Amino acid sequence: MIHIPKSEYARRRKALMAQMEPNSIAILPAAAVAIRNRDVEHVYRQDSNFQYLSGFPEPAAVIVLIPGRAHGEYVLFCRERNAERELWDGLRAGQEGAIRDFGADDAFPITDIDDILPGLIEGRSRVYSAMGGNPEFDRNLMEWINAIRSKASLGAQPPNEFVALDHLMHDMRLYKSAAELKVMRHAAQISARAHVRAMQASRAGLHEYSLEAELDYEFRKSGAKMPAYGSIVASGDNSCILHYQENDALLKSGDLVLIDAGCEIDCYASDISRTFPVNGRFSAEQKAIYELVLAAQEAAITEIAPDKHWNQAHEATVRVITAGLVELGLLQGDVDELIASEAYKPFYMHRAGHWLGLDVHDVGEYKVEGEWRVLEAGMTLTVEPGIYISPGNLDVAKKWRGIGVRIEDDVVVTKHGCEILTGDVPKTVAEIEALMAGAA
Repeated sequence: MIHIPKSEYARRRKALMAQMEPNSIAILPAAAVAIRNRDVEHVYRQDSNFQYLSGFPEPAAVIVLIPGRAHGEYVLFCRERNAERELWDGLRAGQEGAIRDFGADDAFPITDIDDILPGLIEGRSRVYSAMGGNPEFDRNLMEWINAIRSKASLGAQPPNEFVALDHLMHDMRLYKSAAELKVMRHAAQISARAHVRAMQASRAGLHEYSLEAELDYEFRKSGAKMPAYGSIVASGDNSCILHYQENDALLKSGDLVLIDAGCEIDCYASDISRTFPVNGRFSAEQKAIYELVLAAQEAAITEIAPDKHWNQAHEATVRVITAGLVELGLLQGDVDELIASEAYKPFYMHRAGHWLGLDVHDVGEYKVEGEWRVLEAGMTLTVEPGIYISPGNLDVAKKWRGIGVRIEDDVVVTKHGCEILTGDVPKTVAEIEALMAGAA
């Protein structure tokens, strides 16, 4: 399985500390365990910022970065080894493993954090933390600060400035390294195979969850522990519900299926959408809408390159879709005026994409000082135009109602344009129909 190497985590910590003010400290907690029901837990998934800096996969842990500390700049608090608990819950790294396997300079039991961390904070003028992300940890942090303040009359020096880590971390995470792109390509290839498998399995009489099972099988078989987000398998009228999650309707001949699904590898997401006919053949109306969405996506992809700004791809999709809807008779009027009045929005109500990385909707500003962000090499994003004609839209002919189409790929900005990471899934009408005919 492909993983981010230990050396890269060390480079990231070093890069973050280089941006921190002198005489400062950064403190970041691991994700808490989430309870599913009563005493049953959800499958554990590490906090993305914590993962980015450490690769450490356990809960009940805290990263402390102290630039210039003589005894080591990277301190990790984590659970101790415990034979009885490991029998029930699995192996732990412990303090030795934190140093040996995860590159910590120093490691302490998490149970000792109340005694040790205030001493590490004391005398530092600035604290960087992930404020607001974990209210319980925020309260703990303030208790440690107050413990230092209570000893100010004895000469203790509490920090006088608190800064959110987000603005530093998010900008770092926006630019993907070669190692990150290797992991993301792998996730994209697995997800592509899953989408192909679902297309090949599709037939009337199955249920949406039948296709979801095909996705999950391919993800798991290929080493992905979990989907990057809740898979959307939306057939018929359900394809017009953007975040449909029930996935339990019957697949009917003559309907489309919109699948939006991707797996996660080493916490990095892939995100693919494809739309195809249940029976393997597009109707004339389905084909017209599908090819319009595909043309919009192709137009957007040509607008993704260094020195072009974030919104150019979206603007391209709006123009192609609006003009196409006029041509099909679904909108009436002048294209420029329809764009200005946002007349397309009942059919295309979301944006053309989002950043992609450790979070499926990844961090990073879309605007800088009020202006759309200029794209640069290493930025990774999705391109996902869609058209959704509500079954309740009485302003259009009945033959169009209930058609929902979204086509989504993952791309990385390169020096001269962009690379499509998810190109292994058929995308044209002819390719999809040929694939599904071959599976019959």
